[in-house]
Amino acid sequence: MAFSRISKLDPPSRGIFRKAAVMLCSLLTSLLLVHCLADRCIPTSPPPAKASSSRAGGLVLRDSGSVRTKRLVYEWTSGSGLVRRSSRDERARLEDSLILPPPDLVSSRKVSPRFAGKLSPLGEGSKKLPQALIIGVKKGGTRALLEFLRVHPDIRAVGAEPHFFDRNYDNGLEWYRDLMPKTLEGQITMEKTPSYFVTREAPARISAMSRDTKLIVVVRDPVTRAISDYTQTLSKKPDIPSFESLTFKNRTTGLIDTSWSAIQIGIYAKHLDNWLQYFPMDQILFVSGERLISDPAGELGRVQDFLGLKRIITDKHFYFNQTKGFPCLKKAEGSSKPHCLGKTKGRTHPNIDPEVVQRLRDFYRPFNMKFYQMTGRIFGWDD
Repeated sequence: MAFSRISKLDPPSRGIFRKAAVMLCSLLTSLLLVHCLADRCIPTSPPPAKASSSRAGGLVLRDSGSVRTKRLVYEWTSGSGLVRRSSRDERARLEDSLILPPPDLVSSRKVSPRFAGKLSPLGEGSKKLPQALIIGVKKGGTRALLEFLRVHPDIRAVGAEPHFFDRNYDNGLEWYRDLMPKTLEGQITMEKTPSYFVTREAPARISAMSRDTKLIVVVRDPVTRAISDYTQTLSKKPDIPSFESLTFKNRTTGLIDTSWSAIQIGIYAKHLDNWLQYFPMDQILFVSGERLISDPAGELGRVQDFLGLKRIITDKHFYFNQTKGFPCLKKAEGSSKPHCLGKTKGRTHPNIDPEVVQRLRDFYRPFNMKFYQMTGRIFGWDD
C-alpha cells in the first residue's frame, strides 16, 4: 500500500531543475570572472594588440573592450562580496591596460613628447648601467646641459651627481646601477659628475664598465671657469684668501700655482691625454659652455647626433632670461611651466685684477692651442 502511494507521487517539477541549472551557471560564471581578474584567462601568447582610436592624456588603450570588462567584473564581484578593491587599486589594474604611444605617433607630434618613452605605469623597464656620461668640467655648464637633455623622451638621467668613479667606486657596480632610473627599450641612461674628467682613475674604471660608453665634456674659457669656481667657493667660505693670492705661488715672479684645483681643472689638454689612453676621440664629445648660452639648440643638436637620437630638442624649447643671463627651458621635463636653473647658477663674479687675468690667459694659451689640435675644434678663448 505504501509502495503504491510512493509510485503514484508526481515526478519532480521542471522548475526545480531550471532553478538548479541557473544557480550552477551563476556559480561557474562567478568563478570564471574571479579567474579572469587574476589575468589567468589571457592566452600565454596573445596576438599583437590593436590600439583603439580612443586616447587619454596621450596614452593609447591596448583594448578598450578588456578595460570595460575589467570594470564590469570589478562592479559585479565587489557587489557580490567575492572581491573587494579600493578605487586606487582599481585604477592601478586599469592602468595595466595602457601602453606607450608608438614611435610614429610621437614623431607626428599627435602625443606630447614628454609622455613618449617616459611612462611606466606599473614599474615597467629596468635599471641599466649608463651608456653615456657627462664627465666634466666643473663650472663649465654641465648642470644646464643635463637639464636640457632630460627634456628628450629617449634620455633618462640621474639628477644628483653619483660620484661613483671618483668617490664611491668601492660600493660596486650593482650599487651604481641601483641609482639609475628605469628605462624602456631604446632609451639611454645617463648621469653627470664633472669631477670625473680630472680624476686620474676614472677613465680606466669607466672603460672596465664598458668600452662603448659615450663621454661628454662641457668646456669653458679656463680663466672664466677658474673665476666662477672661486666664486662658488667664496659663497660657501667667505673668509678664504683672495683670488689673486691663490693664483700665484709667488706674486712677484708671476709663477702660477697649478696645484690649486681652480687652475688645474682648466688645463684641459693634460686631462684629455689621460682619457685618450682608454677611449678613442670619436667616443668623446666636447660641448662649448659659451655656445650652450648663446646657441643652446645648436649645441644640443650636436649632442643628440652624438648620442644617435632624433633632434627633438630645438629652439622652441628655450627662451633667454635677461635677469639670469642664460637660456631657460620653456617647459621642463614632466612640467608645463618654464624652468630656469637655481639661484646658485649665474652668480656675479668678483672683480679680479686685470693684470692677474692677463697672466692667466698667457699661462693657458699653449694648453688651449694643444687642446684645439687634439679636439679639432677652435673654441676661441684666446681671441
